[in-house]
Amino acid sequence: MVIIRSLVGNFSLIRPSLLGRNHCTVMSRRLHANRTVGVDKNVWVEFTQLAADYKAVNLGQGFPDFSPPQFVQDAFCKAVSGGPSMHQYTRAFGHPRLVKSLAKFFSRVVGHEIDAFEDILVTVGAYQALFCAFQALIDDGDEVIIVEPFFDCYQPMVLMAGGNAVYVPLRPKEGSAVLSSGDWVLSAEELSSKITPRTKAIVINTPNNPLGKVYQMEELQMIADLCLKHDLLCFSDEVYEWLTYDGAKHVKIASLPGMWERTITVGSAGKTFSATGWKVGWAISSGHIIKHMKIVHQNSVYHCATAAQEAVASGFEREYELFGTPESYFQQLPAVLHHKRQKLASCLQRVGLQPVMPEGGYFMITDISSVKVDLNDESTKDESYDFRFVKWLITEKGLATIPVSAFFSPEHSKEFDKYIRFCFVKEDSTLDAAEDILKKWSQKK
Repeated sequence: MVIIRSLVGNFSLIRPSLLGRNHCTVMSRRLHANRTVGVDKNVWVEFTQLAADYKAVNLGQGFPDFSPPQFVQDAFCKAVSGGPSMHQYTRAFGHPRLVKSLAKFFSRVVGHEIDAFEDILVTVGAYQALFCAFQALIDDGDEVIIVEPFFDCYQPMVLMAGGNAVYVPLRPKEGSAVLSSGDWVLSAEELSSKITPRTKAIVINTPNNPLGKVYQMEELQMIADLCLKHDLLCFSDEVYEWLTYDGAKHVKIASLPGMWERTITVGSAGKTFSATGWKVGWAISSGHIIKHMKIVHQNSVYHCATAAQEAVASGFEREYELFGTPESYFQQLPAVLHHKRQKLASCLQRVGLQPVMPEGGYFMITDISSVKVDLNDESTKDESYDFRFVKWLITEKGLATIPVSAFFSPEHSKEFDKYIRFCFVKEDSTLDAAEDILKKWSQKK
């Protein structure tokens, strides 16, 4: 017994010193994998934290500051109180009720009979749908053409899959005032010139974030023709598909002749039902494509939250019955956002800024080149103008926005660093608070 107490006493003396030495030990070999090199920076991490630190009025990050519609909230509550099965694993590739409702709804939209269990993969938000697509379909050395401006995750996802990103920007029409996102156009000649024998896919986002451009049928047909001619895939990010204004019509490129078999369409329940925190997304494509994405999914995330999928399924079943009627949320939300879009645009115009009116989505960019600001922060002197301006706006004025050059490649970002992005999917009180800040600033100029 004395021996045991002695050993315990010695152990208690030795253990802290061992822990201390272990804590200081660093592996001599490199820890990180090559795939993480060059993709560490993230505009959302940086500016979300900065906005929080300064308690800024947040028109930066793209999420509603109001609740989802009551019918999906009720569906979620019903799901979590619906017995043991709603709290356990469901089908790995999508809750049966959800994939059935998605197949029924989008078969009507696409004009193609979608197989619920072969043609759909439910994911943890649209982010994971994109990740599965790039990981499953892009190989070392493949070239992926990304149309700019682009949501910033496309580039790192291409790189992490071993691919090479090639960029083609939408550009404002020459010789005319840029008043609408529709004034930004894609050059068929420039896009065609970027295609090589290594090209595997073209990535588009319509309605576009941050610009709000809704691709017209002629533009989609041009992209489709190139995909068919060169045997390319098309990754089509359509998370804002129900949010269009002023008569703009969203068309799914997968609905064009020959494109169903080569298009991965990405959608989001978070954007569809104003519930971004639920993190339910999906990819819809031909089964011969989806089967490869399932492999990535089952070996990474494997499964998405059952109750959230059940609630989204209920939402789509409701919308199927009400589609095209005034009672449809897909009609009501864009009507509400049309008002908020006008409110923000009027505010920006009153303080001397010229917004680019979006045809879709819930973002608005504005040209800040006419604004004279003394950006004398030495810590940001090597950054793009719009990054410096947004940091000044947050820290000095208490208003959070996002720099638009973050949505462009390094080779083109300098051309577009005089724009910033505002989000208008906010309560009117939030938009009013932003307007007060802008008014006070403009009066002091």
